[in-house]
Amino acid sequence: MSEEIKVPKGWELKNLGEVFTIERGGSPRPIEDYITTKDDGINWIKIGDTKGVVKYITSTKEKIKPDGAKRSRMVYIDDFILSNSMSFGRPYIMKTTGCIHDGWLVIRKNETIDNNYLYYILGSNSLYQQFSNLAKGSTVKNLNIEAVKQAIITFPPLPEQLAIVSKIEELFSELDNGITQLKTAQQQLKVYRQSLLKWAFEGKLTTKNVKEGELPMGWKITKLGEFLAKIEAGKSFKCDERTPQLNQIGVLKVSAVTWQVFNEYESKTVIGQDKINENYFVIKGDFLFSRANTLDLVGAAVIVHSIERKLMLSDKTLRFIFNENILKPYVLYFLRSKKGRREIQRLSTGNQESMRNIGQERIKQIEIPLPAIKEQQLIVSELERKLTVCDKIEETISQSLQQAETLRQSILKKAFEGKLIKTKP
Repeated sequence: MSEEIKVPKGWELKNLGEVFTIERGGSPRPIEDYITTKDDGINWIKIGDTKGVVKYITSTKEKIKPDGAKRSRMVYIDDFILSNSMSFGRPYIMKTTGCIHDGWLVIRKNETIDNNYLYYILGSNSLYQQFSNLAKGSTVKNLNIEAVKQAIITFPPLPEQLAIVSKIEELFSELDNGITQLKTAQQQLKVYRQSLLKWAFEGKLTTKNVKEGELPMGWKITKLGEFLAKIEAGKSFKCDERTPQLNQIGVLKVSAVTWQVFNEYESKTVIGQDKINENYFVIKGDFLFSRANTLDLVGAAVIVHSIERKLMLSDKTLRFIFNENILKPYVLYFLRSKKGRREIQRLSTGNQESMRNIGQERIKQIEIPLPAIKEQQLIVSELERKLTVCDKIEETISQSLQQAETLRQSILKKAFEGKLIKTKP
């Protein structure tokens, strides 16, 4: 395999096992018996401690007793650790001491290699692909010690390692500045979307000279129930959790009803033939509403623009049938506005941190500012025109962010092929 990879003069190809000592963590069991809050506790490094961490692990949420450390594996400052299952292979550098469980591998240097050079090469797609090919398991892959030892890295002399790191960080700094600007634009776009919705339901999008805090002439604050001809709900069906085959019937999951578009493929459920009721089938044009979900998603609503599968309403997904005096898109946009969200959260019940619920009678109490039907049509038309422009800008930003990540990996690839800096001829 080494002969297939060309490297500059003076560089070597080495298996990780040649350069490092690689060891697996250990877990004292039952772990609950070893967790402690005492001062002599030793940092217990969990996957959750890497949330928001880019490079260095400096602290942990939990500690274990010294007796537990004897049944685990200690890691020290400047050690590298890799997760060995699920999203395996992501490197972190220790900036504290602690113990790792058996979901981690620790890498310790036996030869002179720059920490930053090692960090970047471990985080490259080329090495990840090697890990993926060597990992065991068909569904959930596990990265064992032998697999990591077999992976091959390019190993230049230390001065060239330092030069490569310097060039990578220079280019990454420029790239990160661009990414920051794109994310700022993304956030500004989000604020603008909400501003559009705010103006729409204050009448400012279609009416001139509206006084702050007042509705335009002819508008009124009314309750949604006055315009709901019917609310339809399914039942709590027992389903098989599996991807349905053609013509099999599933039950709609709340995850299919979000603030974006209707996603029928979120509902990986199959229901028995004896429970099928065609009255509960979701059809094109339905206005769907999630009556039970987390605080951020309770009251999420979508209009079904297309559907290929046969799905039935569940007890947590409702279908609104409106009378002719209100437009479905008008209600949809209102529920997505901050004012609409406040109404839903005001009327929903349950634990603030977990599941919230809003029953049918409370749904009917939602207060909505309402103009005549012609102005509703004008508001919907104006919103859709402006939001379509936002969508196109959002798509461009998302593509640019994806291209930035591709460029990041391209920089790393060139770096470890010796193409980023001048090397000896």
